[in-house]
Amino acid sequence: MDGVIVDSNPLHRIVWEEYNRRHGIETTEAMQHRMYGKRNDEIVRDFFGDGLSPEEVFEHGAAKEALYREMLGPQLSESLTPGLREFLLRHRDIPAAVATNAEPANVDFVLKGAHLADAFRAVVDGHQVTNPKPHPEVFLRAADQLGVEPNDCVVFEDSYAGVQAGLAAGMKVVGVTSTHSDLPGVSLQISDFNDPALENWLTAP
Repeated sequence: MDGVIVDSNPLHRIVWEEYNRRHGIETTEAMQHRMYGKRNDEIVRDFFGDGLSPEEVFEHGAAKEALYREMLGPQLSESLTPGLREFLLRHRDIPAAVATNAEPANVDFVLKGAHLADAFRAVVDGHQVTNPKPHPEVFLRAADQLGVEPNDCVVFEDSYAGVQAGLAAGMKVVGVTSTHSDLPGVSLQISDFNDPALENWLTAP
């Protein structure tokens, strides 16, 4: 979802920096890069240390995401990846799923707020799997819910962890360069869903 459906990683960076500052933590560039594609429990433990209880980890993650939703709300429509709506409409007959490490509240907020919920037949969030990306569990579970074999699936990913997860699931991966300019291992790289190379690749024999 993040970096593919909505170009939200710049805002996540701002929110993590603000949230960490409120707790006396200065956020370095290296910390920001480690955040991409990770689930919140991993990020919180990375930023705040391993001494937190599971409840404290959850509370920090929930509070940060509440601040994120507050800041994203006014700019949600403008933050959607260019060409996404049109792409989903063109391919509405093909089963599609959201498979993300994101918090359930964020997934609900984005899909309902952007009126995209009906475009996806399945949604698997970070709380529905034991192993977050780069483990393939989230993608395999999404494929299972769609009733589609993994090797018949195409994953759209912007993060290194997500690309690794898609490949480990035995799926083809299209890299969206909203977060990283180079995503090793992908079958195709696109800047957004308006990229003409995407439709050519999808329809190639």
